Amino acid sequence: MSDTPTQVAINGAAGRMGQRLVALTHADSDLALHTALESANSPHLGRDAGELAGVGTIGSQITSELNDRPDVVIDFSTPDGLVHIAEICGDRQIPLVAATTGLTDSQREAVLAAAQTTPVVMAPSMSLAVNLAMQLTKQAAQILKSHPEGVDVEVIERHHRFKEDAPSGTALKFGEIIAQEMGQTEHKHGREGRTGQRPQNEIGYHALRTGDNVGEHTIVFGLIGETLDITVRGQSRDSYAYGALEAAKFLVSQKPGLYSMADVLGLN
Repeated sequence: MSDTPTQVAINGAAGRMGQRLVALTHADSDLALHTALESANSPHLGRDAGELAGVGTIGSQITSELNDRPDVVIDFSTPDGLVHIAEICGDRQIPLVAATTGLTDSQREAVLAAAQTTPVVMAPSMSLAVNLAMQLTKQAAQILKSHPEGVDVEVIERHHRFKEDAPSGTALKFGEIIAQEMGQTEHKHGREGRTGQRPQNEIGYHALRTGDNVGEHTIVFGLIGETLDITVRGQSRDSYAYGALEAAKFLVSQKPGLYSMADVLGLN
């Protein structure tokens, strides 16, 4: 690590995740907060980002403009906010950690375009435990795909009441991993009524929204006579924030291109 702290801009700095990123960036001697970004209509514009994050005055006011050039941008904002900052990062060749989920296909393509000119980490979850669970899920799917009695796969996820997309991007990524290994072609979101016998080519998704749950996912592999569950639970948002900061440190020395959290964490 260089003697000079990595200059980090945080897009969505006034949000729940953004505030934790501000606090943890401030506490990390290898990092420095370059800019705390929010949308132009945010009621928090002009406030000290440290005060809002509960760490005291740090001399960095929340703004809607990215001046100069930080070493890296971390985005935990909204789909539109991510697309906007990705265009800026692509134009200025600023590394980007894209952690916002719930994107449409066109929004995702707009973000991916930035990877043509700058390094981008794009992942449905920044958590070490979640990404490790994805590796375990892939391994389980590879082993179980040829089970003679067939295997039923369901994905159950829980998040806080404020989450706007369902199922979570992480749940969909688990399903994508499984389908690539086992060949399911149908993705069923919930069930109701007389649905008939469950088809083998289906992955079921179930989204729960309760209280302040920061996120948990259970992958159920149902066999005849036994069941395998892979479960990962987040106890605080810091697990996602620490992962995003690790991704930021990783990106500053990378060439333009698209990277995953498996690359960041050395899981590949």
